[in-house]
Amino acid sequence: MNLAGRILKWVGWHYDCKVEVPAKCVICVAPHTSNWDFIIGELAAHAWGFKTGFLMKNTWFFWPMGYIMRALGGIPVKQHEHTNVTSQVVAELTSRERLAIAVTPEGTRSRTEHWHKGFLHIAREANVPVLLAYIDYDTREVCIDREFIPGNDIDADLNTIKEYYSTHRGKHPEKFAV
Repeated sequence: MNLAGRILKWVGWHYDCKVEVPAKCVICVAPHTSNWDFIIGELAAHAWGFKTGFLMKNTWFFWPMGYIMRALGGIPVKQHEHTNVTSQVVAELTSRERLAIAVTPEGTRSRTEHWHKGFLHIAREANVPVLLAYIDYDTREVCIDREFIPGNDIDADLNTIKEYYSTHRGKHPEKFAV
């Protein structure tokens, strides 16, 4: 067990990866209701032995945090600007030998029933699977346990994924909605 796995165990968390992580994929992570989700998710990824890229609000990329976030795999995203993040991430996935990019479909730690569909478009356009990962504070478990291949009906796919996450609880359950 590596240091990240020891830290998770020491603070009472269980971690499990029940699927093989391909060289390129999108990892959908929910519920996302706390900044602690990032720390737990990063520890779990390192415990499993892989590094993830992740999309994060560009406001987190100030000095010195910008350097740290990029070193951890962060890709800054400008909110409220019409930039084509999907195309940028697809280009990253197709140009690299290995890239597992973690995405929180809610896009916020606040309560919202509107989940972003970009991660499904990214996976479909880059021809990579979506791995479903959850961080459940009731069971104190972080787990990747399902592979999902997006089809042609993105809305139906998103509903299926929301249903999958409906039984998991975030740190602040009142902030999580499917």
